[in-house]
Amino acid sequence: MRHTRNIQRAAVAATIGLAVSFAPPALAATGTTSDALRSAVSADNIMNHLEALQEIANANGGNRAADSPGYEASLDYIEQALEDAGYDPVRQPFSYDRYEFTSAALERVSPNAETYTYGTDFLDMSYSGAGDVTAGLAAVDLNLAGDRASTSGCEAGDFANFTAGNIALIQRGTCSFRIKADNAAAAGAAGVIIFNQGDVVPGDDRLGLFGGTLDLPQAAIPVVSTSYATGAELAGLSGVEMRLAVDAGVSRIDSFNILADTGGRADRTVVVGAHLDSVSEGPGINDNGSGSAAILETAIQLATTDATPTNRIRFAFWGGEEDGLIGSEHYVSQLTARQLKDHAVNLNFDMVGSPNFVRYVYDGDGSSFGEKGPNGSALVEKVFLDYFKSQNLPVAPTAFDGRSDYFGFINNGIPAGGLFTGAEDLKTAEEAAVFGGEAGAPLDPCYHAACDTIENVNQIVLEEMADAIAHATLTFGMTTSAVNGTAKGNGAGNVDLEYKANKLLK
Repeated sequence: MRHTRNIQRAAVAATIGLAVSFAPPALAATGTTSDALRSAVSADNIMNHLEALQEIANANGGNRAADSPGYEASLDYIEQALEDAGYDPVRQPFSYDRYEFTSAALERVSPNAETYTYGTDFLDMSYSGAGDVTAGLAAVDLNLAGDRASTSGCEAGDFANFTAGNIALIQRGTCSFRIKADNAAAAGAAGVIIFNQGDVVPGDDRLGLFGGTLDLPQAAIPVVSTSYATGAELAGLSGVEMRLAVDAGVSRIDSFNILADTGGRADRTVVVGAHLDSVSEGPGINDNGSGSAAILETAIQLATTDATPTNRIRFAFWGGEEDGLIGSEHYVSQLTARQLKDHAVNLNFDMVGSPNFVRYVYDGDGSSFGEKGPNGSALVEKVFLDYFKSQNLPVAPTAFDGRSDYFGFINNGIPAGGLFTGAEDLKTAEEAAVFGGEAGAPLDPCYHAACDTIENVNQIVLEEMADAIAHATLTFGMTTSAVNGTAKGNGAGNVDLEYKANKLLK
């Protein structure tokens, strides 16, 4: 999972009330409950899988990143466990260009020379072009007053008076970073500095330094991001000359998803997914070994029960998530219009054992964030809310922001939902009062770090979330009613997504 999550804290209080009184969990089908499967899926067994993933990382340079020996060994482990349970797992290959960053520099040559520090004052944009340029700085359609609403760089006309060869100073807002960068390149810019928008949005940092992505293919010119304060300062100076340098490229990556099916109706396929790759900085045991291990154990225990799914359940272990949701998007991209219609729902589980957790449920009906998932996503949310209510466990909403592997599904009209226990965001005092833990501390203090080890998993919440995963998997696997989704075979979802992988898109 990837960069600052956009959680509206005010929505928490309105949602946690859903879990304070008893109600029976939604039934999987007439006469069918999830009791047996939930009892069989245990945190102890999930931790055994996580121990194995930790050992794999230890033996392979400390990580399980895409296209690494650690990822290959993780694939082998998942495949063997599925085969032992009676499944016939299939590897789905895919290839992509991965952004490879080496270094970056940003300096104000004049007036008043200043060198900016990478990681503190500025960042490269993922898929930035390479280059080392020294040139004048030219502001592009900025709005530094009032509400600071900005369309800076979003239209070719913004560059009508731009002098080719200059570095463009562009304000964040409205359109994607890629559109801004491409418009600047088309106008002859030698490089781009995109600074934060500068307004105040609850739960969304529009002032500080931010990380963003231009997405594939690699941009034609170097592009970096900086804070509102830095951008506004540069905009207020006359005759600014800057040096901007980015050393970066792309490398070709060959990777795999693993898919394993139960029997059941193929025209109502239930995809239960989690990503298997870690970042290169660490072993990725919470992000996202926890989700992978939880759905693996669900698959194993499902195979031992007497339940025969009415609908095909496809357990999916995605690759390339940390590089931009590559594996899951490849999967969806290979589906025909008919096959899209045959996908009833996607259940996504990205990080379900965070140490300083909140129990987040995706806001399928849009009641908390104003943007609902594709038709049927509200039902997915309700299944989770009803379940947690039956267990007297409080929950909070989280938005479909494009930051995990549901992205490709909801963009193609397939209803989705899932669970999440938190990444780098700080727990609020309100959340601490409801869920326990430490206010003001990260939900996962080892997010994307070397310390995301077996010691970085809260086994209590892992058990709770795993039970909910088992319940929802069986519920949608056994239902005899259609999940109302994919109304337009190739139709896109109606969610205005701002993230893709761990980077902002706009």
